[in-house]
Amino acid sequence: MNAMREHWRDHPVFAGLSVKDLDFLSGLVTTEMFAARELVFHAGDAAEKFYLITEGAVAVEIFVPERGPVTIQTVNEGDVLGWSWLVDPYLWNFDAQATMPTATTAFDAAALRERFDEDKKLGYTMIKRFFPIVMQRMQATRLQVLDVYDVHH
Repeated sequence: MNAMREHWRDHPVFAGLSVKDLDFLSGLVTTEMFAARELVFHAGDAAEKFYLITEGAVAVEIFVPERGPVTIQTVNEGDVLGWSWLVDPYLWNFDAQATMPTATTAFDAAALRERFDEDKKLGYTMIKRFFPIVMQRMQATRLQVLDVYDVHH
């Protein structure tokens, strides 16, 4: 097993999963690199992956008319990027752009969703682990929207 490729196993999202589940996930992993300012994904595109940032940083952005892209959150080394793959119709809700050269471990989310249909326990466990990521992103979005519209909170 390639140690560099398998570092993700120690991440809290995957901690405590069975050897069988970790071995399955190993088959879904690829390494993807992004140059500074390169788009990782675009709102409205199919959300077929999620990422663990292994080096670098990615800005999660929304487009605001007459203002342009607004950064909602910056995702750094060790953070998970992407949750739209969990919610039908499986389309990205935000843009994501590398802010510097960035390395990621990418997971085939479509294959993982299929596995969830077969293994409800794994699906439930992973959804519980991703839900805080969803909530954090929604909170960051709410704060940015208040700022964009100059609402004092």
